[in-house]
Amino acid sequence: MTTVTAKHRSNNNGSENLILAFINKQIPEILPPLIAIVAFLVVWQIFSLTGGTLPGPIQVVQDTWELIIYPFYDRGGIDKGLFWQVFASLQRVAISYTLAAVVGIGLGILIGVNTTMSKALDPLFQLLRTVPPLAWVPISLAALRQNEPAALFVIFITSLWPILINTAVGVKEIPVDYNNVAKVLQLSQKEYFFNVLIPAALPYIFTGLRISIGLAWLAIIAAEIVMSGIVGIGFFIWDAYQANKVSEVILALVYIGVVGLLLDKFMAWLQTRILPE
Repeated sequence: MTTVTAKHRSNNNGSENLILAFINKQIPEILPPLIAIVAFLVVWQIFSLTGGTLPGPIQVVQDTWELIIYPFYDRGGIDKGLFWQVFASLQRVAISYTLAAVVGIGLGILIGVNTTMSKALDPLFQLLRTVPPLAWVPISLAALRQNEPAALFVIFITSLWPILINTAVGVKEIPVDYNNVAKVLQLSQKEYFFNVLIPAALPYIFTGLRISIGLAWLAIIAAEIVMSGIVGIGFFIWDAYQANKVSEVILALVYIGVVGLLLDKFMAWLQTRILPE
């Protein structure tokens, strides 16, 4: 019995040591951003108390407490909790971003390997990629006549260009030695594509994908603000602003920032899984 008890205590001590070691390792990573966030909130609160026009963080929490603790409510129509507003926006982003990735990678490879196509299409791509997301809204509405497909198109056209351009650059930057080895080994086009071109261009492709996921999230907010009557975090912001509920706007901005950060972290994690250092 004594031996079993001693072994149990030893296991507990080992687990506690592992937990303490993990906490000590994470403190240097967590503490600096935590201090920065607290400092930002303090400055914001002081600014609001000294005549600022925006509500401070304490008032924001007080004004939006029900939205914070009940994010899953659904009363029908557009009267939904913030979880469902964000979820609706993420669905649109997922659809359009996936399509943009497929089209962007495909076109990027095409203009990367074909000099003639690159010369023909590059001026057009450079012209279109500079158009802001909001500028596409009236065009998409005029062409598609409905809010939902118009919003999807705005996300697609905004997130397409970084993927396309970075993929094309990655294909063009394939080392000459790789191409020479492929010729010496007499690789077929299929073997060259999967064994040389894609692995060499993947770092560039992921750079474009990571940039585009942020742009897609920005674009959906812009599109939903302008397009009325659709569930989404962008329309929620506009509706709250129209009702002069500034605290709800600020809370929605926090949601947008957190989701954008998580999307970027996810793409970074996915890149490390597919392209380990």
